[in-house]
Amino acid sequence: MTLHMTAQLRFRDLTLGYDRHPAVHHLDGAVTRGALMAVVGPNGAGKSTLFKGIVGALPPLAGRIDRCGLAAREIAYLPQAAELDRSFPISVYDLVAMGLWRQTGLFGRIGPRQRKHIHEALAAVGLTGFEQRPIGSLSGGQMQRVLFARLLLQDARLIVLDEPFTAIDSGTAADLLALVRRWHAEQRTVVAALHDLDLVKANFPEVLLLAREPVAWGAAGEVLTADNLRKARHMCEAFDDAAAECAA
Repeated sequence: MTLHMTAQLRFRDLTLGYDRHPAVHHLDGAVTRGALMAVVGPNGAGKSTLFKGIVGALPPLAGRIDRCGLAAREIAYLPQAAELDRSFPISVYDLVAMGLWRQTGLFGRIGPRQRKHIHEALAAVGLTGFEQRPIGSLSGGQMQRVLFARLLLQDARLIVLDEPFTAIDSGTAADLLALVRRWHAEQRTVVAALHDLDLVKANFPEVLLLAREPVAWGAAGEVLTADNLRKARHMCEAFDDAAAECAA
């Protein structure tokens, strides 16, 4: 990990968990501004827990996260698809428009300029003509496109993506990955939890390998070695979910 450049996030002996049981612990390091970083690890490694901590949805059990001047409105978060309720009766247009709420307020008026931005975001993800479709009628890939359109409207400096390419078709994944590259080119900081290591190696220059604790953090080629991946798997298999919080 690079520490001499301007940091967007700093983790200082960070421990996160639930009901005083740690799920991620003793994480130190920094994510530089404009980084394109993947967080990888076995199931149960603590990736989603870390992301909830980054966006402020889960307070630390110990240590802290410094967001280096970022306001809450400057952080965009895409949770895992399984956490989203698609039975809610809302149209594609209205869901995408929620990306503007920090500009307009919850009940603010959406004017011609905002409507133009909504249509541009839908066009960018290939969903022109879907505006009035209920979200419950969408395929998994279409729904993910809608959520990326909402992220586009948020215009955030830090974008946190939890398994953004899981259970979608390859064409959708390629289109959404192009948006991730666009954000990176715009010097936004992108942190994504991913399982596909080939996709990570091809597109994400920086990787944090997590197994409740950091295993390795740095350039993808140096982190994603057979020895490191084996170590991460063994660490997760040996972890006790009922373990108490670490002593100070």
